[in-house]
Amino acid sequence: MRVKGVSPVYETEPWGVEPGTQPSYFNAVVVIKTTLPPSSLLERAHAVEEAFHRVRDERWGARTLDVDIVAYADVVSDDPQLTLPHPRAHERAFVLAPWHDLDPEALLPGRGPVSDLLGAVTREGVAPRGDLELRLPE
Repeated sequence: MRVKGVSPVYETEPWGVEPGTQPSYFNAVVVIKTTLPPSSLLERAHAVEEAFHRVRDERWGARTLDVDIVAYADVVSDDPQLTLPHPRAHERAFVLAPWHDLDPEALLPGRGPVSDLLGAVTREGVAPRGDLELRLPE
């Protein structure tokens, strides 16, 4: 697995909960190249979450880290363990905005250009954080 790019960081209001009940989230997109199949990549994502003490008590609850696989090449799958592409990515500016910043030509399989999808959603509550940067370990 090799990291090909990391997006800018965005601060976003929590999604799916009452306003003011959770702190803001920080979102970014990482594009990787891998020989792992999607199921193994998901296992790795869950291992990273576990290393940061992720607890899955409630849907959309506060968490230390949430690693999602948004898309995997052009794979389209309705597997309940890993639906690809992510079933709600096309309607979430907190996914689309950083992804577009990283790769303006990106395509979401089955949905089209990320730039078009981003233009169709509101960016309210989604703000770039120029003072924050994700850095890869050296």
